[in-house]
Amino acid sequence: MRCGLGVCALLAVACTASAPQGAKTTFQSGSSWRPTLDNRADAVMVYGAGGNPSEGVGRSVEERLASWQERGYQTHFMTGIAWGGYQDYFTGAWDGASHMDEGQVNAAGDTLWHGPMVPYIVPTQNYLDYFKESQIKRVIDAGVDHIFLEEPEFWAAAGYSASFKREWEAFYGCPWQPQDASPEATYLSQKLKYHLYYRALDQAFSYAKEYGRSLGRDIRCYVPTHSLINYTQWQIVSPEASLASLPCVDGYIAQVWTGTSRVPNYYRGVRKERVFETAFLEYGCMTSMTAPTGRRLWLLTDPIEDRPRDWEDFKRNYQATYTAQLLYPQVNEYEIMPWPERIYERLYPVSPGSEEKSRIPEHFSSMMQVMLHALQQMPLAQAPAPQVAVMMANSLMFQAFPEHQGYEDPQLSNFFGLAMPLLKKGCGPGIVHMENLGYDKALDGVKVLLMSYSNMKPLDADAHGYLANWVRSGGHLLYCATDTDPFQQVQEWWNTGDHAFAAPSDHLFRLLGVGAAAPEGVYPCGEGSLSILRQDPKEFVLADGSEKRLLAAVEKVLGPLPEGNALTLERGPYQVVAVLDEGSCERPYVAEGCLIDLFGPGLPVYDRLEVAPGTQKLLYDVRKAGKAPQILAAGSRSYDERRGLRRFSYVCKGPQDTYNVTRILLPRAPKAVLVDGAPCPASWDDFSRTALLRFPNNPEGVRVQIKW
Repeated sequence: MRCGLGVCALLAVACTASAPQGAKTTFQSGSSWRPTLDNRADAVMVYGAGGNPSEGVGRSVEERLASWQERGYQTHFMTGIAWGGYQDYFTGAWDGASHMDEGQVNAAGDTLWHGPMVPYIVPTQNYLDYFKESQIKRVIDAGVDHIFLEEPEFWAAAGYSASFKREWEAFYGCPWQPQDASPEATYLSQKLKYHLYYRALDQAFSYAKEYGRSLGRDIRCYVPTHSLINYTQWQIVSPEASLASLPCVDGYIAQVWTGTSRVPNYYRGVRKERVFETAFLEYGCMTSMTAPTGRRLWLLTDPIEDRPRDWEDFKRNYQATYTAQLLYPQVNEYEIMPWPERIYERLYPVSPGSEEKSRIPEHFSSMMQVMLHALQQMPLAQAPAPQVAVMMANSLMFQAFPEHQGYEDPQLSNFFGLAMPLLKKGCGPGIVHMENLGYDKALDGVKVLLMSYSNMKPLDADAHGYLANWVRSGGHLLYCATDTDPFQQVQEWWNTGDHAFAAPSDHLFRLLGVGAAAPEGVYPCGEGSLSILRQDPKEFVLADGSEKRLLAAVEKVLGPLPEGNALTLERGPYQVVAVLDEGSCERPYVAEGCLIDLFGPGLPVYDRLEVAPGTQKLLYDVRKAGKAPQILAAGSRSYDERRGLRRFSYVCKGPQDTYNVTRILLPRAPKAVLVDGAPCPASWDDFSRTALLRFPNNPEGVRVQIKW
């Protein structure tokens, strides 16, 4: 028996944008303050009422909060909502009943574990009651007013536990179906997982705000989450963009880092890691998810990653992801790192294949500290909105597991097939979330929208109404799909009730005055047009040269695309440069001026610098700094800056066991430099009028005095 969906539209609730307040830079840690962890961000998100289960349980959350507050940090709270140190719930210590049946279970009957006695959770109502009491209430009582509930994750391969079966019957009103039984069972199962974590966050955050109000306090609630791209690649289901409809959600952290961005993808028939390109699209996915809603967003990058690699790999890919986030000028708030414990204190191989291990090398830690200083200073900027955008929808996650009827989407190629050809030409595409089409600014600046239902489906008919109005008002929709994947026939709104369409695209085409199952071609629609290519987008990346057909279709509407391979952006004195490889253009990008290479060891200065294809740079243009003595780049954070007649002084703080490399603009070469009263060598560069200093960091503070 097929069962009805009974799902209400999740975008029905209007959101109220919350004004940004507090920290520009933040990080997460399960530890108490230690001198080696003192990275000098504005805030720390202290993790877990019982600690981070991956790091081991330490002091109480109240003690850990106090230890960071004593060092001048704003203190916030983060914990996982789908996993965490909640053993007292599963073992029955909380309510006297075991809840081990509430872990996520796969078809083989195996519980999916995040760590020892830490299962991924089916968020039942009883679990949510426990979570509110043991996590939310406790930290609000401890004085926290910013709560971050991270990674609302339900594995696509799960869905076979007794608790999930009970949730199915309550939600759909019919007996549970194993998700591997049919495309429809898969779709229904993933849609329920999506709903369960939407409900979980709604309840947890609503409780936090209500409890806070009872104490006369305003509690801010945020969701640190992977991108829709990554969750689909990793076969995880999460509410993603639909959370923007919840008034209790104040914003997000975009959890993008080397580990998410190194998932291989295809281009020109070659499957490999493309860390910068994937990171750029992931950050774009997250910024577009929040842009029309006004919600706050921090962008995360990680100097290392979860899986052990080597320091050379970590550094190269940190530069790639760091550059990618800076290419979104509308955001200048950042989570500068997760887990400083493992970045500053753990041992990793020094190079590929090496058996020698070390803590973070000096050249990497110094560069990383310079990067953190730059993020603290990074301004917002203006840049033209992309004229070409790719449509995404949360239902991408509904088709990820298992494979049915031999239909494959290798490495999410139906998405990358639309995005990668443009990106490789230096035309970074925008991303539009279907769930956001009801917001006025969702399609601002977009002239050509690329879209396919080969890998996603519309969750309601309203989206097509918004799209049809946009096209008739002058937009150009390029639809690429054969509409033959097995999920076209799942029982959904387009083939039930008053609708009897064989494919969801047929409903959209009818609204645009085009017949069902319309053949390939270009169809004028009001002031805009609908272009149809009867190819699934994966075909544009699975073979060499196949991308040319998509690019030709875009150029037919938009005109010739530039023959380039560089993405560049100016943010105040900072120049962000990323040069793409694998395209038709393989020339380096040439930057000219008075430029400090912030990625370079020793902060070298150039008047001309070539950036090779496949690499990135962050440059500081000294010409835009003005003339007053000032710190241009530093591996620390400065305080108490004082300028006098022929003198400049400040106090700087940074983590123990790291070195501070600083380039300072001065009127002339210094006659004396003192660091905590002792002479310090200074290298003078006459071209940039800057002095280069190097000395050990100290979290207690180092006083620097310069005379000229």
